[in-house]
Amino acid sequence: MAARVVLGWREWLALPALGIVAIRAKVDTGARSSSLHVDKQWRFTEGGAPWAGFRITTGILGGQVIEARAPVQDERPVTDSGGNASLRVFLRTPLRVAGVEREVEINLTDRRGMLFPMLLGRTALARAFVIDPARSFLHGKPSFGAPTE
Repeated sequence: MAARVVLGWREWLALPALGIVAIRAKVDTGARSSSLHVDKQWRFTEGGAPWAGFRITTGILGGQVIEARAPVQDERPVTDSGGNASLRVFLRTPLRVAGVEREVEINLTDRRGMLFPMLLGRTALARAFVIDPARSFLHGKPSFGAPTE
């Protein structure tokens, strides 16, 4: 088994297929799924399959606005930490953090008012990372170099 990479309770990550080169994320082992804040989202069909389009503001460099689109993998209810359930769109996309790139599932939601536009949940962390809750931003912003895994 390969050594697991240590992450802090917050880290920079990238979602390269969505055009997001750097976004701050809260690493949350209490959350099953990962969530990405979107300012606006819409649904459409391409090639007979459901897709989601969305707009986000990354909050870096004066609030860069990114519009992206991706095939919808699933749509299912998610219960937030306050006990409120909502139906959310789920996507599969590559994630890059700490030099590791892997395919993960994320849901799109409104995280307005939260400190972090991305929540990295335990299914994205499984078998590759361990968390040191006393540390943060251990790996800096993602680079465009080749991932190590």
